[in-house]
Amino acid sequence: MQHGAKSMRGAWRSAVLRARELRMIFKGVISTDHPILAHIIPMRRCNLSCTYCNEYDDHSKPVPLETVCRRIDQLAALGTTIVTISGGEPLLHPDLDQIVAHIRRHAISGMITNGYLLTAERIKRLNRAGLEHLQISIDNVTPDDVSKKSLKVLDKKLQLLAEHAEFHVNINSVVGGGIRNPQDALIVGKRAVELGFTSTVGIIHDGTGQLQPLAADEREVYSAMRGMEKSSYAQFNYFQDNIAHGKENHWRCRAGARYLYICEDGLVHYCSQQRGYPAKPLAEYTVADIRREFLTEKSCAPRCTVACVHQVSYLDFWRAPQTINAAGMPEANDRLVQIR
Repeated sequence: MQHGAKSMRGAWRSAVLRARELRMIFKGVISTDHPILAHIIPMRRCNLSCTYCNEYDDHSKPVPLETVCRRIDQLAALGTTIVTISGGEPLLHPDLDQIVAHIRRHAISGMITNGYLLTAERIKRLNRAGLEHLQISIDNVTPDDVSKKSLKVLDKKLQLLAEHAEFHVNINSVVGGGIRNPQDALIVGKRAVELGFTSTVGIIHDGTGQLQPLAADEREVYSAMRGMEKSSYAQFNYFQDNIAHGKENHWRCRAGARYLYICEDGLVHYCSQQRGYPAKPLAEYTVADIRREFLTEKSCAPRCTVACVHQVSYLDFWRAPQTINAAGMPEANDRLVQIR
């Protein structure tokens, strides 16, 4: 009976979420004056220290709840349709449930976590708060000196999610970035599907944000993983096919317009790998900024691997050629994100 009730609630929430996502796409097609997705950082500190990651520290305090909620309100005022909590590690924030609930009142709510701190009760609290999407990246089968985000450590957490979560769960496995055994990605992906989750594969950068083309064995694993992905808006990662072979992508990056990255200081950046541009306070960000950045060509775009920015930019690939050069960005040889 309890399992049946959970299944019915899950099916209902999935149907409601799908309807909201379709409205999001329709709204995005008819107007370009609002962000589709924003990543907001309420907690820069992380309980792990993966060597390829440049998005955490080991000392920051949580952003106060009132400040985070004010930023969510500001994103809502800009018309943002999806707000995803990232970090650092969001589960370290003492007021995470209230943050999720506040997002849910305005937008589709998501979170990216390493999963270490999940418990059955924690998952149930996220259900009650209204979380709709959760993603965990699992880097290997057993921990090593590159990453502790391993299937061996997290499998029990995944079982808890399969039993209790009423939100969508995606497990992202990775290749590149110094991951020792590329075959681990296949094992992780198959386990995710076995538990009823969706599975994606990502190509990761190293600790400086730089990238290299995949080696032959990594490309084989990448191709096999791509075959496991279900077809949906969230799996629009075809840009990675070129990245895997060391080729540039020719596309129009809409970061700063359709995608916003809000750091712990409340500044708007293009993405996690281009922190510092344009670095304008969210409280001062306007539709004029969105329109400018929509038309701004980013020098880092051809070699970019930031999946979320690619995904939201697909909606506008057919319109508005970019005619403005990004002011103050590094020259080509100094790009933060690049394939060597």
